[in-house]
Amino acid sequence: MSRVTLIHHINIQISDRERTREWYEKVFDAEFLDRGPELNQRQLQFRLGTAEIHTTDTPNPNPVPSNHFAVEIRDWDEMIAHLDEVGVPYSPMPRARTAETKSSYGRRAYSNAPYTYVHDPDGNMIELVHHPLGAKDSQGNKVELLHEPKSLSWARLPGFGPET
Repeated sequence: MSRVTLIHHINIQISDRERTREWYEKVFDAEFLDRGPELNQRQLQFRLGTAEIHTTDTPNPNPVPSNHFAVEIRDWDEMIAHLDEVGVPYSPMPRARTAETKSSYGRRAYSNAPYTYVHDPDGNMIELVHHPLGAKDSQGNKVELLHEPKSLSWARLPGFGPET
């Protein structure tokens, strides 16, 4: 039986490529993936941790209020300071997305793990989470999460995208 090993990518609707690219690079230090002219013309692709975000151009994106994706944050205090610095509002309430929202975050009772929500320029909701107790395997052994500062890259056949 096949088991999922990780989320490869998610796809979000966007209305402005330049604005979206700038926001994801500024807020999450996302890496733009230059996949060559044909694919770049069709969509933006970013690497975020070990997964990717792909985009669909839509004149009027209409995110469903409860749909979101979550990202694990390595250094919570640094991320909150960064959000404050770049002026991205955050809230423990998923639907709050205005600049008037009092910036704060919540904590999970079972782990004291902080969490908060942000919205990209098109209203796509992103949950930020941090698990200070770490991760463990099915036998209870602590597991270090994979982190590759220069990012992982999926192998490609020759002739597809830039040579890396």
